Amino acid sequence: MVIGVTGTTTASPERVVGGLSQAASKTSTHVSRDISIYGLYEISKLLGAPLPLETILESVAKVLSSFMQMRDSVLVILNAEGDAELVATTRGAGRTHGKPLEVVPQAVVDRIVATATPLVVQDMAAEPAMFGPMAPPGTPGYDRVSFIGVPIKTGGVVVGTLSIDRVWDGATSFRFDEDVRFLTMVANLVGQTVRLHRLLSADRQRLIDERRTYEKALETAMADKIAPPKAIEVSGIVGESPAIRRVMDTVAVVAKSNTTVLLRGESGTGKEVFARAIHDLSARKGKPFVKVNCAALSETVLESELFGHEKGAFTGAQQQRFGRFEAAHTGTLLLDEIGEISASFQAKLLRVLQEGEFERVGGTKTIKIDVRLICATNKNLEDAVAKGTFRTDLYYRINVVPIFLPPLRERPGDVRRLANSFLDRFNKENRREMQFSDSAMQILEHCSFPGNVRELENCVMRTATLAPGGTIASGDFACSHGDCLSTLLWSSGPPSGPLPIVARPPVTPGSVAARAPVPADTAPDVSADGELVVLGPSSCGHAQDGNCPATGGSRLTEKQRLIDAMEKSGWVQAKAARLLGITPRQIGYALRKYDIELKRF
Repeated sequence: MVIGVTGTTTASPERVVGGLSQAASKTSTHVSRDISIYGLYEISKLLGAPLPLETILESVAKVLSSFMQMRDSVLVILNAEGDAELVATTRGAGRTHGKPLEVVPQAVVDRIVATATPLVVQDMAAEPAMFGPMAPPGTPGYDRVSFIGVPIKTGGVVVGTLSIDRVWDGATSFRFDEDVRFLTMVANLVGQTVRLHRLLSADRQRLIDERRTYEKALETAMADKIAPPKAIEVSGIVGESPAIRRVMDTVAVVAKSNTTVLLRGESGTGKEVFARAIHDLSARKGKPFVKVNCAALSETVLESELFGHEKGAFTGAQQQRFGRFEAAHTGTLLLDEIGEISASFQAKLLRVLQEGEFERVGGTKTIKIDVRLICATNKNLEDAVAKGTFRTDLYYRINVVPIFLPPLRERPGDVRRLANSFLDRFNKENRREMQFSDSAMQILEHCSFPGNVRELENCVMRTATLAPGGTIASGDFACSHGDCLSTLLWSSGPPSGPLPIVARPPVTPGSVAARAPVPADTAPDVSADGELVVLGPSSCGHAQDGNCPATGGSRLTEKQRLIDAMEKSGWVQAKAARLLGITPRQIGYALRKYDIELKRF
């Protein structure tokens, strides 16, 4: 028997339950009301908890099953299209994802939603078309199973259903009207909770969408108004190679502070230009930039040059003179070739760097100065410290932020830019319009330039000055006439030792091996397994086949050229192999063949 019941039904309990005594119903009324009030209290606490909607509805289903002695309770929440979106039972809760309902017949849900009124079925077994086959009468534990379902509404719209089924044992009486009223109140509370969760979800999604819209608008505005960051450009520095870009990135960071900087690298790598770049990128830009070459002055002259002197301090001191430190006050001072100063002057310089004060030569007045110090050297300071020729405390004082400037051979692609830059300057100074031919540029790009950028500049200026036409050809270079300066300098090996190569990691005393002698050994390089080891280009860039025009057919011995490459690469075999155009395996064979002792830095 199926009965439609409203929340305010006045149907008598006897007619609804069929045959239960009115006295028994009255006996259970007081207890039922107390349980209902306590159940509503517990459910209201659950609905107000800050938990996901699935968790809340599952807890409500469990409370209903516990307080109303139900076999099962089911809450079904519908989406905007009227399809089941969420199902919660005493066994769990979850999204349906479009799957058909299994816990309650779809026909029952459709009927409750369509009528928007409660549905009461006294005996589910009597409605097989609606509920399917049930346990037959007389089954142990089962006498009759009833069903009660109510709509869940919000704003007058049905958003779901709340249903229970209860087993009768024949000894307990029930009042369906009270159950319907109780479930309707619970359904109203659930409806308000569903509404609040949907509002919060909609607001959250709206905020997410707005944020995405604002982010896209901001990105568009930034793209329109702000160009992508450009590489740092400083006057005098030309190059796009990764090595030079890394240096410029470091310079840009270091320039923001007043920290002492030590520029290290081979002669001709442009240490003075990079020191000027640090000054121009710093807050001291526009203040004095003073430079001193420490190697060009004797100790007494250097002291007077840096600190100044009072009148009559020494013979010829006819008037007071400010030193370079005072001249660089609030600005930047570059001490070039710092590794060449004497041991006694190192102590005087150390005090200035530590205390920021000094006295002029022949004076007693202490002078305070504010100077950003930049030092430069092509000397291996670690080796000098190990030998005791350079003070350890001064080394740590000036070596706060070391910047290693790459030699020109480690800057592929920059030779063409530098050469064109030098030629442009030559054209402006001499009102010429000269240019390089392709063959001439190839010769420049294949030359190793031991003298680095300074040597390249001299080569371009000399060649442009002597070139007969408006285009520099390959035959205009000095090496085509046997006058290549690099080859002349290196034709008999390094005259007094290798060109200064900076050892990047610090060394410990006694860790640097002595340089191997350079005998005139011209035997071919053959590995232990018979592999011929052919060394690559000579220092002037020509092949080592004996036809170098700069030497008139002569060339360095294989061992001299091997040591030359190792010195240039800081005794790193992989780098030396690249310079010589051979493999690291071949250079290892050659080092063992000539018994060359490796230097360890």
